[in-house]
Amino acid sequence: MFFASDNAGPAHPKVMDALVKANTGYAMGYGADPIMTEVRQQIRDAFEAPEAAVYLVINGTSANALLLATMCQPWQAIFCTDVAHIHEDECNAPEFYTQAKLSLVPATAGKMTADALRARIKAEETRGVHGPQRGPVSVTQVTEKGTVYTLDEIKALTDVAQEYGLPTHLDGARFANALVALGCTPAEMTWKAGIDAVSFGGTKNGALGVEACVIFDPKLAWEFELRRKRGGHLLSKHRYLSAQMQAYLADGLWLDMARAANARCVQLAEGLRQHNTARMLFDPAANIIFFDMPRRDHQRMLAAGAVYYVMSGDPDHGDPDEMLTARLVTDWSMTADGVSRFLDLLHG
Repeated sequence: MFFASDNAGPAHPKVMDALVKANTGYAMGYGADPIMTEVRQQIRDAFEAPEAAVYLVINGTSANALLLATMCQPWQAIFCTDVAHIHEDECNAPEFYTQAKLSLVPATAGKMTADALRARIKAEETRGVHGPQRGPVSVTQVTEKGTVYTLDEIKALTDVAQEYGLPTHLDGARFANALVALGCTPAEMTWKAGIDAVSFGGTKNGALGVEACVIFDPKLAWEFELRRKRGGHLLSKHRYLSAQMQAYLADGLWLDMARAANARCVQLAEGLRQHNTARMLFDPAANIIFFDMPRRDHQRMLAAGAVYYVMSGDPDHGDPDEMLTARLVTDWSMTADGVSRFLDLLHG
């Protein structure tokens, strides 16, 4: 009954086997290993982007920060929601690497609308040399509230960005979960919808620790390479990143794992809807659920061994009837039996 985070789940055995296989003999470092050549082609094929620049880093924070630094100048503003991962959970890494500021767009159910984005863009670059200039737009998909932008919603945002000549970045830490939820292709969710660069996540979806930075404008490639090296994120024994991504993409494993995680979330949501005192805050579209429930029920669940985050208030102290917000996250390894045990306990 472990629903704290998909970061806490295990790596898939095929990913681990690929690491063991890669740990034989010698291979050139810094991304010159032969596995990376195959990975680059796998990703280009998956995204239908034969000219895309593809690079690997070890985590999502470095992927987001390095891509955004490549896409903007220090005197610019990066537009994102007030609940974006780059705002809430990366300890100002984007600001550190870009030297830019984040300009926050109010979110509705975790998303920004085209109108809200346009209003925020118009509010910047209004003071000449004295104020921040307009920079890239960053979209979190899946959102931090577990919702998913539709293709039309992404296109509406990129259309606004293009009106002002701004590039668009997709933070796809849970890219696969969003993709299978929408039933679309990687190309449709990115460059065909106007996205210029994407952080293509693997860590939250069964990898040990690897993210791909996919840049659809090859003119930005060299600057990204320099920033990755200067920022300390070019691994010397790069083959261990390459091996993970190779196994992750082979035979659709990444999609299978995302489908499994999303299916368990559907099962959880159906069970929560049948509980009298639990109320979901957003319609879960991928593998994350936010819900309110009385403190007494949280206490009972946590005491019985369920593991999840209570996001508001102290579950141990206070009015037993007070509603507290919590989050449940399913990963590829969660079983239907594990969800059933949680729901049986909840309804017991």
